[in-house]
Amino acid sequence: MQAINKALLIGATALTLTATAASAAVVCNDEGDCWRVRGRPDYGSDLRLSIHPDNWRWQRSERYRWREPGRGHGYYRGGAWVVIR
Repeated sequence: MQAINKALLIGATALTLTATAASAAVVCNDEGDCWRVRGRPDYGSDLRLSIHPDNWRWQRSERYRWREPGRGHGYYRGGAWVVIR
């Protein structure tokens, strides 16, 4: 019985460690579009994007809107998804 409990504890610990290791972020452009990305996003400074932690929320006085991320690595500009190759 102790072996089962030990195995369950090890499994739960491993699951917790992998769940906290996954990273995500919120990316917003200067036009008010925000979308979620997995991992640590890498964008050039010329794109004028701000990157926030996954739990970031804008203030009530700020004007942002949620967008669904497009396919592939990219960003929103002028309301359209631009793919970075």
